[in-house]
Amino acid sequence: MNDASHDNSPSNIRTTQLRIDPRSYQRGLSCVHCGLCLPACPTYTQNGNEADSPRGRIQLMLGLADGAIAPTPEAREHLDLCLDCRACETACPAGVVYHELLEDTRVALRTYDRDGASSVVKRAFSTRFIEWMFLNVLTHPTRLKLALFPARVLQKIGLYRLLRKSGVFKILPAGLRKMEQMLPPTGALWPSSLPQTVAARGERKARVVFLQGCVGSVMFDKVNRMAVELLSAAGAEVIVPPALGCCGAMHHHSGVIEPAMEMARRNITAAENAFGTAGKIGDCPQFLTTTIAGCGSMVREYDHLLRDDAQFAQRARVFSSKVRDISEVLFELGLPDMPHEVNLAATYHDACHLIHAQKVASAPRALLSKVKGLNLVPLYETDMCCGAAGTYNLTQPAMASDLAERKVRNIEATKCEVCITGNVGCAMHIQSHAGASGRAIRVVHPIEILHRAVFGDAR
Repeated sequence: MNDASHDNSPSNIRTTQLRIDPRSYQRGLSCVHCGLCLPACPTYTQNGNEADSPRGRIQLMLGLADGAIAPTPEAREHLDLCLDCRACETACPAGVVYHELLEDTRVALRTYDRDGASSVVKRAFSTRFIEWMFLNVLTHPTRLKLALFPARVLQKIGLYRLLRKSGVFKILPAGLRKMEQMLPPTGALWPSSLPQTVAARGERKARVVFLQGCVGSVMFDKVNRMAVELLSAAGAEVIVPPALGCCGAMHHHSGVIEPAMEMARRNITAAENAFGTAGKIGDCPQFLTTTIAGCGSMVREYDHLLRDDAQFAQRARVFSSKVRDISEVLFELGLPDMPHEVNLAATYHDACHLIHAQKVASAPRALLSKVKGLNLVPLYETDMCCGAAGTYNLTQPAMASDLAERKVRNIEATKCEVCITGNVGCAMHIQSHAGASGRAIRVVHPIEILHRAVFGDAR
């Protein structure tokens, strides 16, 4: 690949090459165009457009890097329409690590615009506002609590439901309307922080650093509390460092690389301090875990994100080696007896960043299979993306809605009113789409089922 040109004058746009890391570029060259990724790709199976398939996008990204294709709005739309769900990686016989090429291309496009070519594409105000909200509000729990407080007050006094019924929110642009729909129907006015340390019940089997997540700590704080109680019951000493913040996924997947790297450095340092300050524990295992598949996927890949950082590369490798999904930790440690029946017929949706990015499929099912009274019904296309994909459901509301409808129809076909999934983004997206279309589907986290089976409460 030739060195990138940065003459961004209008006359030279069609020969401008994007600065894509040569290692990521090589990922694209591994594609053999066999097409086995096509039936796994949500967008291709939805619209049949080759340019919206993994192999089509790979050729597009290589063309952008070579200067054979210009970064026009039309070219960008095919990349923006990608969910980065990584189902193509699971299907690929050649082992193409597609997401590295995609994420590097998004970074390169950001750099290209910053260096003077922003006139090439003009995004709608609502799209820019949504991105600003995600990167500057949702990734900061205190700001998110402040932003949600008025809505929570209206919920508590019963006015919010009336506003929804009045149809006043229908005047919002599609992305902002979706953002409003995703607000869970109930929640604390001001969620309190988790305790910084929770002792293991009985013999201590492990020390676990718990990542609350930014959105998760505010909108799904109940699930986090249940997770910590289950970890403690399973014999883990749980540490929740105040300095452990946003994982950086929203920034990274949007191509805003430097803040994502800085968040990674901060979180690695916070975890090192947490593991090192509670005294020596001999051979006791150490894990970092979270209830959020998207966050877990991101922190597992800090070693890749910081591979060229001389100060943090080795530290990132050690950090990433400790990351486990909550279901993996609970399965490894072993839950206590689950004496309480949970008499439900439920189906399980595999979150993309759990099954495809983290390769975790058996642990949650193995745990749920031990719950008395729970009838787990197989879900058709269980590993097909629901359309949430971080900010995607707000920036690409049409495709996200189509994929949510597809998922909800498959859930309805199981005759189950409860869908279990291990990612807050999936939960909010599926639940909000079902609610907006009048379906009686309830989406819960596996932790909620397990907590009820162990402790007997249905809160």
